[in-house]
Amino acid sequence: MEGLVKKFQGKFLKVREQLNRWNELHSCLISQFRSASNMIDRLQVLQNSRNYGCLSCNCDVRDALVVNQMKSLDNTFVSMRSTLEEFRKIVLFLEKTHQDGRQLVKGSSTRSNMKQLEQRVGVKPSLIDCVDGLSFLHDVHHSEYLLKSSIISALSTNALKPSASDLVAIQQLLVDQPNLLIDEVQQVFDIIFAEEL
Repeated sequence: MEGLVKKFQGKFLKVREQLNRWNELHSCLISQFRSASNMIDRLQVLQNSRNYGCLSCNCDVRDALVVNQMKSLDNTFVSMRSTLEEFRKIVLFLEKTHQDGRQLVKGSSTRSNMKQLEQRVGVKPSLIDCVDGLSFLHDVHHSEYLLKSSIISALSTNALKPSASDLVAIQQLLVDQPNLLIDEVQQVFDIIFAEEL
């Protein structure tokens, strides 16, 4: 059993690397979202002919500015979708790691019963702690990925409609990562690597 726990700890080290990558991607997505929000605000100003003063009689200027801003906004949406794809890859990695962990327990030569799965050796985690930890990490990150995808999809399909207050609220929702209970995520790692504390 101790050997299996060591294998799980190796898996959790790889998971931790992926979650560090998740945090980098999260910062990137927030930055992209802020850029998109600024462009959406700018588009609303650019589309109003009263904001052009003496240039208002020249529709070519206004149209060119709007077209260029729309191109920039489209490029930002492409970047956000690319970032979302990276999030999806992490979620798939977490899912595979969880499935591999379950297979590791099922395939162990000792054919562990429930009592053995719950057994601890010193401060090391039980096999149930390991499998449940992987399941939890996958579930919360999958939920967060779905939320991020929904937000970005809704924003890109209704790019010209949201108000400034809507954009601020959506941005705060993205910043907060409501499905990631940071203390509980950290607690999983604390349990798995208890002997290193």
